[in-house]
This record gives sequence, structure tokens and C-alpha cells, in this order.
Amino acid sequence: MQVKTALAACAIAAVVATMTASLHARDESLVAARELYGSAAYEDALTMLNGLIEGNHTPEENQSIGLYRVLCLIALGRTTEADRAVEAFIAQDPLYHPSAADVSPRMRAAFSDARKRMLPSIIQREYVEAKAAFDRQDFATAASAFKRVLDELADPDIAVTASQLPLSDLRTLAVGFHDLSAKASAPPPPVVLAAPAPAAAPVRDFRRLYTIGDRGVVPPTTVRQSVPAFPGIVTGGLTGMIEILISATGIVESARMLVPIQPQYDRLVLSAAKKWQYEPATVDGVPVKFLKTVQISVKPSLAP
Repeated sequence: MQVKTALAACAIAAVVATMTASLHARDESLVAARELYGSAAYEDALTMLNGLIEGNHTPEENQSIGLYRVLCLIALGRTTEADRAVEAFIAQDPLYHPSAADVSPRMRAAFSDARKRMLPSIIQREYVEAKAAFDRQDFATAASAFKRVLDELADPDIAVTASQLPLSDLRTLAVGFHDLSAKASAPPPPVVLAAPAPAAAPVRDFRRLYTIGDRGVVPPTTVRQSVPAFPGIVTGGLTGMIEILISATGIVESARMLVPIQPQYDRLVLSAAKKWQYEPATVDGVPVKFLKTVQISVKPSLAP
């Protein structure tokens, strides 16, 4: 028994030693790359940084690797690659703002310009992902994702764009869905034991408008929900989102595009949505109005 315990302890010590050595090697490589950049050995520094990209790093280390790659490419005069590296940086970390102590005003402007170009589409994609998590009732993931969407909408680089459609509507929706998700994912309050009391029947307002975040509601089921074909050639996949108000009789009372696809096609989708039919949502067996979102996906056209 003592021999087995000793062998197990040795195995654990070996694993810890290996992990520690790996962490030290990673840290030393990043430090070495910085030193190479400081000594103007830009090509060597870039080679070392490229080797670190696929490693397992902390967010701060990833920021340092990405930033020094951009600086090395600029120092080497490879401006096109530097622009692509900035865009890759923003795609990975949209809210990163380099400090004045790290980069020049021109470099900060390059990051700002890339963020202005890329953030609107990043926000719309992340909103769709957050809403998908909400729809599958993964409320903890949805709350975190909607919080990130709201943080990105608050970025000063896109203040003007965020105040206009469609981002202004997304902000309103993201606030509501974030609050619903946070409430649904919160731990239940502690149970306080008390003398049993006669159970009162829950009070339901069957005239109100329900969503998937409301407790006790059974969502509507689809009877007819056909989406029109896209009027043209599609080279890349397109994704949009429509919000519909389903009455207590299962018909669509109103519809609007939350995430538009293309003006002509959006009109076709809205027209088709008014003809959709559902088994209505219910609360305690009573039909109620329900606000539902439907993702619209357009696949690339097949080659003739």
C-alpha cells in the first residue's frame, strides 16, 4: 500500500513539474520576443510570436502576442499584413483598446478604424448567438452573451452607429433579454421553513404578452411557417431574425425584422409571416399572446 502511495505521489509530482516547466517556457518565449523587438530584431521576434499564437495563453498574454505581432509587421514595412493582423486582433478581442503608453497615436487610430468597420457585424452575430442560447433556455450563457453585446454597443468608437438602426433596436432587445436571462439564471432564494398555509391559486393575467422567459408558459407550436425563396443569387450564407406577435388564436398579429437581410427580401419575409399559423401559447391551459423570434437563414445558391 505504501509503495502504491509513493508511486502515485511521484506521478503527480512529475505532472506538476511538467506543467510548471511548460508555463515557464511560455512566459520566457513571450519575454524573449519582446526583447527581440526592443533590440530591433523584428523578423526573429515575429517568428517567435507566430509560434506562440496557437498556444494556451491568458487573455493578457494573447493581447501582448497580438499587439507585438502588429508592431513587428509595421516595423518590417509589411503594412497589408499589419492591417490583417489588426482585424484578426479585433475579431478575437473587439473591446481591446491599446494604451497610449503601448502604441503611437497612428496605431491607436488604426485599431479604432478597424473597430468601427467590424463591430456592427460582430455585435449582430453575437446577438443572434445570445438569442439562440436564450431560446434553448441556457440562461446563464445567454446573460453573459447579452452583457458582452451591451458592452460592445457602448464602445465609444461606434457611438454614432449604435444610436441608429439596426443597432439601436438591438440595444433595446439586448437589455430586455439580458434582464430576463439574469433573472432566470439566478439561484433560487433560500427556503424558509414556516407553518404550512393553504395554497392559493396563482393569479394569471391572460391578457398580457408572454415570452419564453416567463415561467409557466407553454410556447406556441408551429402549424405553418413557410419562408420565401431569396430573389437572387447568394454567394455566401445570410442570416436574419424576425419577431412576430402570435395571438391567443394562433395567428400572427404583427411582424418586424430584428436583424434585416436585404430590403426586398425582408419585405417578402414580413409578408409571408402574416400568413403563418401556430397552436397558441398557453398558461395553465389558457391560450395567451406570445412574442416569438424566428431566425431566417439563406443558404448559398447552388451552382448551375
